[in-house]
Amino acid sequence: MNQNQTSLTVTRTIDAPAKDIFEVLTLPARHHEFDGSGMVRSAENTERITKSGEKFVMNMHAEMNGGDYVMHNHVTAFDENKMIGWQPAQEKNKDEPGGWEWLYELKPVDADSTEVSLTYDWSKVDEKLAKEVGFPAIPADDLEESLNLLAGAVVKN
Repeated sequence: MNQNQTSLTVTRTIDAPAKDIFEVLTLPARHHEFDGSGMVRSAENTERITKSGEKFVMNMHAEMNGGDYVMHNHVTAFDENKMIGWQPAQEKNKDEPGGWEWLYELKPVDADSTEVSLTYDWSKVDEKLAKEVGFPAIPADDLEESLNLLAGAVVKN
C-alpha cells in the first residue's frame, strides 16, 4: 500500500488477463461484486462503459451517509484493457463530482496475470467537504479487499 495525504493506492497481481479484468471493471452492474467497502448495492443503468465522459449511476448504502443514497459517476479515465477511473457526484449535485476519484490501472505481467493498482484520490475535494466527510472515507483495508473481490469476480466471468 502507498499512502500520502490525499490518496491511497493498493496493488496486487490477479491471475487473469488484463482484458478479462477490464471487462468486469467496465460493467457497472458488476461493481457490487468487488466493492470492499460494502456500500455499492446495484447499478441503475447497466450499459458497459466505453469511453471517458460517460456517466453511470450506482445505488449505495452506508449508515454514515444516512442509509440508502445514489451516486452519479463521471468516467474520467478510459484506456481499453489498461485504465479506467471515475469521479462520484452526490445526487444533489449530480453534474459536479465531489473531487474524489477511483482509478484502476492494469499492467500485464504475462499472458495470464495482471498487476492491478487501485487508487483512491481525494486531492480535489473541497476543504469544507473533506472535514465534513473525514477523508479518507474508505480505509486502505477496504481497497485491498476490493482487489481480492475483483480477483474472485474475474474468475466467475
